Amino acid sequence: MAGEGRPTASTLDASGLRIAIVHGRWHEQIATGLLEGSRRALAEMGAEVVELPVPGAFELAVVAQGALEAGFDGAVALGVIIRGGTPHFEYISASATQGLTDVALRTGKPIGFGVLTLDDEQQGIDRAGLPGSKEDKGREAAEAVVEAALALRFLHG
Repeated sequence: MAGEGRPTASTLDASGLRIAIVHGRWHEQIATGLLEGSRRALAEMGAEVVELPVPGAFELAVVAQGALEAGFDGAVALGVIIRGGTPHFEYISASATQGLTDVALRTGKPIGFGVLTLDDEQQGIDRAGLPGSKEDKGREAAEAVVEAALALRFLHG
């Protein structure tokens, strides 16, 4: 089951951190739930936030890279990819994942991975932090990027 083994949330202080939320707009209901979860979490933690909408998951990496190169401490990448009847799902899922990984390693700054790769819409609704959802992957991605940014801040003094 998704979510098993998830670390328990601790109280994080993101004061002084600048975080970009880069979010795709495909599958609006699920995408909006993810965005709201990230917004809530980052506001609770006290981060300075800028939201950067993009068309879909494929564009997340280049815009996240732009934000990180512009001085942001981290980025939350949110997107929704639902399997269809063509190989498009595999190509976009792999490209988005590898692109975001490459950006994080190239810039040395964290990216909270909130890209849902789903077999159907219901799986996304269950994970989007909507009323009745079992999980809030937008929140989890925001918490992950803040925790990683704080670890890097500690290491770099």
